[in-house]
Amino acid sequence: MLRTLRQEDSHIYNLIKREEKRQVDVLEMIPSENYTSKAVMEALGSILTNKYSEGYPKRRYYQGNTIIDEIEQVAQGRAKKLFAVPFVNVQALSGSPANLAVYVALLKPGSDKIMGLSLAFGGHLTHGQPQSATGKFFLSTLYTLGKDGYLDYDAIEKQAIKEKPKIIVAGFTAYARIIDFEKFSKIAEKVGAYLLADISHIAGLVVAGEHPSPTPYADIITTTTHKTLRGPRGALIMVTEKGLKKNPELPKLIDMAIIPGLQGGPHDNQTAAIAVALKEASTLSYKKYASQIVKNAKVLADELKRYNFDLVSGGTDNHLILIDLKNKKVNGAVAAFALEVGGVVLNKNGVPFDRMPPFYPSGIRLGTPAITTRGMKEKDMGKIAYWIDIIIDEVQDMEMSSNKEERTEQWKNYKKNVMNNKKLLVTAKEIQTFCRKFPL
Repeated sequence: MLRTLRQEDSHIYNLIKREEKRQVDVLEMIPSENYTSKAVMEALGSILTNKYSEGYPKRRYYQGNTIIDEIEQVAQGRAKKLFAVPFVNVQALSGSPANLAVYVALLKPGSDKIMGLSLAFGGHLTHGQPQSATGKFFLSTLYTLGKDGYLDYDAIEKQAIKEKPKIIVAGFTAYARIIDFEKFSKIAEKVGAYLLADISHIAGLVVAGEHPSPTPYADIITTTTHKTLRGPRGALIMVTEKGLKKNPELPKLIDMAIIPGLQGGPHDNQTAAIAVALKEASTLSYKKYASQIVKNAKVLADELKRYNFDLVSGGTDNHLILIDLKNKKVNGAVAAFALEVGGVVLNKNGVPFDRMPPFYPSGIRLGTPAITTRGMKEKDMGKIAYWIDIIIDEVQDMEMSSNKEERTEQWKNYKKNVMNNKKLLVTAKEIQTFCRKFPL
């Protein structure tokens, strides 16, 4: 007799129900998080979990994969159509292994070079940061933003000419402006590099026409499937027509980098859920959703500026906002913790030219994908900005010392004070009531 989760493991069941309530009762504003549809979750929790499918469609090591082949081919076909590309690998388990697979496919460890945006300026660990395997196994050079918080394409070009990377990465985790993929393409062509566009954050905006597509300009495109694309956790690796002209072997090299290079069998339930999400992203309702994400973000940015928040680059063109809190005299770690206590969930984040360490950065990062999924519109952004302001006001002057030992003691005291702040707890109740108007 099959037993339900509640019957089999009530402890895990209750923890999941508690997490469900938490997600319902707060403003979920981490830019890399979203709420999937029930259809996506149904596919993800299906019996496809039971199958092992090492290899690719029509080329499996195990028997019994006829149906799995069809599922993977559907996912590939939908991705090809949505992103207008000739080749897609849907097996990467997430964004980080997807990027690593590209490097494994094209670079020689210890001699070939990656050029990506510095983590301190809004890049990603897998774009060649020294803390990551991508920066340990391969050479890397990191570019930065200009003083205005924008990409400085002239400086990037000069650095590329000097450093001669084999791969230039155009992709970011905390950049709120439009990316000029054509300029990146010209830079890559000038130095003979591959252009890798990592659009993990903006993929949903790209397919909906809310951000220019990298397809005409990049050689390879990677993306996660769980941010603005609103699917399960997973990733896509795509080769463009431009990439095929540069190197017809790219599809074969990437497939081999995934398996046998980095992974074994794919997660078939994940592949099916990605296919469902890609179908959803092809609809008119999804295009309206993506448009609303950007509208909400722009209005929220304007509302935050009314409360004297210092926005990096002065605003946003996409789904996220990066705030420098130095003028508010509060550390980003303290602010993020206080906001969570008050019912607003976002993340601490470094800002350009930040002098604070990564665990206690000077900024916070927030976005609108998840709250837009719940149905919140422009008129609601003023309320959200107001709540953010009153929460930050409660922790003003909670700056962190430059001394490591002093910071440890400060953090303990700040957390205790924040958790017992009555105004924050009242605000959390107000936000809970507000959120109940937008059921998942």
